[in-house]
Amino acid sequence: MPAPTMTDDFIESLSASAVNLEDAVTLPPSCYTSQDFYEFEKDALYYAEWQCVGREDWIPKPGDYFTTRTINEPIIVSRTLEGQVRAMSAVCQHRAMLVAEGSGNARGFLCPYHHWSYSLDGTLVAAPAMNKTCNFDRKANSLPRFAVEIWNGFVFINFDENAAPLAPRLIGVAEAIAGYDLASAEGPKPDEGARLPWNWKVMFENNNDGYHASRLHAGPLHDFVPSGKAEFPHSEPEDAGFLRFNGTLHPDASFNATQRAVLPIFPGLSDEMRNRMTFANVPPSLSLIMMSDMVIYLILRPDGPESLEMDTGLLFAPGAMKDPTFDHKLDMNMRATAHIIAQDFHVDELVQKGLRSRFAPRGRYSWQEGAQGQFNKWLVHRYRAAHKRLAGLETVS
Repeated sequence: MPAPTMTDDFIESLSASAVNLEDAVTLPPSCYTSQDFYEFEKDALYYAEWQCVGREDWIPKPGDYFTTRTINEPIIVSRTLEGQVRAMSAVCQHRAMLVAEGSGNARGFLCPYHHWSYSLDGTLVAAPAMNKTCNFDRKANSLPRFAVEIWNGFVFINFDENAAPLAPRLIGVAEAIAGYDLASAEGPKPDEGARLPWNWKVMFENNNDGYHASRLHAGPLHDFVPSGKAEFPHSEPEDAGFLRFNGTLHPDASFNATQRAVLPIFPGLSDEMRNRMTFANVPPSLSLIMMSDMVIYLILRPDGPESLEMDTGLLFAPGAMKDPTFDHKLDMNMRATAHIIAQDFHVDELVQKGLRSRFAPRGRYSWQEGAQGQFNKWLVHRYRAAHKRLAGLETVS
């Protein structure tokens, strides 16, 4: 399909996806396949919105750090010697060498190429043999810093260091999931993220699609979460996140052959929360699947218009991992979950192939896809604003 140009007409055509669900259509297929649109999306979303990059407990001690990337921007998240969480570019300001890889503990970051050294907050500390370089300002050559906010134990960054705070736009989501007390939840750091051959929105939409649950996943591992019990709490496009609730046929349902929680229940859950699964979303990067005994979190990190890297992590009630039988019980959950994820991934890959077709539609929605309507409104609100902003900049230039 030809790449779109970001014309007024094209941006206006997106409005048909952001109306009431009973009248809405899906986004144009090119929004999932076009390099042109992906570049636009970087400005509309990734350079402007808060993005989840990990968990605060990945860096518990002063000097701890981890690296990650999104839209191919290398990122360091560190805990300074004073205990503050900082985030910055991993790109040395001399010759663009990466100053850190992986994770670990350090007193600072030393570029291995020419030994420029940076503190844990990104300040340039030393630059050898630069004394003959005219007008060299060491402070001006520190690593670019990003804004940081901790929300429910998750580390969010914004490439704009002066960005407005995230939490005030997540009040509804935070209240709905407060019983999980995710800031106190425990779980291992996930393995290195898998690279997946589909657009990040395909992934986000699949996770929020109540419509397919009773169809694609029909069988004893999923039938206790029927599509007909999906609910979609109201959200505004200006909000930073949205929710999907899915009622279950019995309390404390979980994905395993018993259909019931086998790990300790999160102690703060109300009876209402124990009779549903909760899907909480902070686009464009974080999606949560929340059961009574386990939370799965997905951190989406695009690296192109038709691919992404994704970190998949698990959280449990405090103390749950100390149970001598924990690994065996978790294995029950993960066997069922792996089966369901394999079904989803197969569909996601084929959807991406279908989106490249000249016959790919702008399809209609079922009421069971209410979260897709919320997601579209969130997206189109930002696409319009970015188009207006960028058009103004082009006029000025």
